[in-house]
Amino acid sequence: MNKLAIFTRNFSSSSPLNVIKTVTVIGGGLMGSGIAQVTAQAGQNVTIVDLQPELLEKAQKSIQNNLTRVAKKTFKDDAAKIENFVKDAASRIKTSTKVEDAVNADLIIEAIVEKLDVKQQLFNKLDQLAPEHTILATNTSSISINAIGAGIKRKDRYGGLHFFNPVPVMRLLEVIRGDHISDATYQTLMEWGKSVGKTCITCKDTPGFVVNRLLAPYSAEAMRLYERGDASKEDIDIGMKLGAGYPMGPFELADYTGLDTNRFVMQVMYEMTKNPVFKPIPLLDKMVAEGKLGIKTGEGFYKYNKGGRVK
Repeated sequence: MNKLAIFTRNFSSSSPLNVIKTVTVIGGGLMGSGIAQVTAQAGQNVTIVDLQPELLEKAQKSIQNNLTRVAKKTFKDDAAKIENFVKDAASRIKTSTKVEDAVNADLIIEAIVEKLDVKQQLFNKLDQLAPEHTILATNTSSISINAIGAGIKRKDRYGGLHFFNPVPVMRLLEVIRGDHISDATYQTLMEWGKSVGKTCITCKDTPGFVVNRLLAPYSAEAMRLYERGDASKEDIDIGMKLGAGYPMGPFELADYTGLDTNRFVMQVMYEMTKNPVFKPIPLLDKMVAEGKLGIKTGEGFYKYNKGGRVK
């Protein structure tokens, strides 16, 4: 079996690919570009929509680099196969600054800012513009998908697809069932997730879904432990890696996912559950206010440069 066959074997060739052949991703940030990349790698045409042309250009460059990295890992020193793989996947990706130009798709995935009112406005617009058969999905990490889709009519063709960052690397996809999703739509979303190489799990529309519901308290308690001076961040990270078998400690993980993202998730969780474990953490609030958001800004709980973490 050749290496291309080995690579593509990870993507499902089952019938739902006949249903979802074209995908639109709204949002050209890290999540949106990552979703677009795995979609194109799976042989589906995808359009990335963002109001900022410079963000679309950045997304295309990022995808090109990531595709090259995947191809080199898959085909080693076979330059021709590397070039063909990158060209083939990149040719399936288009960009646009207008939502109206990209609504004619089988699946539209929203990956924009985590603000309820902004998401609601977008979905109400998509519901009016998209063809009747189009499935709408949100990539929200913690906001209620029922609340996001409260104003749309096609509630039976709407659900949650929560990817994890970086999308091309992280294998998990949470498929979230809203209160009105049809079984056919749910099955299509599950099969589509498998078709782009993800392991899919299902959760109802509950605060934080599965991963963030469990991860947020863990992160919060680690930060409070450090904030009180009970243990150093380094020792807490080492403790969870060597004592609990985690691949990353809570502070390494927080820097990786972004402290602003962590803070937002905890805010949403507290608003929805009133569980005191999610109450604001002064240390986290201070760091976010100072722009220390983790790897993406060069400093969070640790400092970073282009070579990685600064020791």
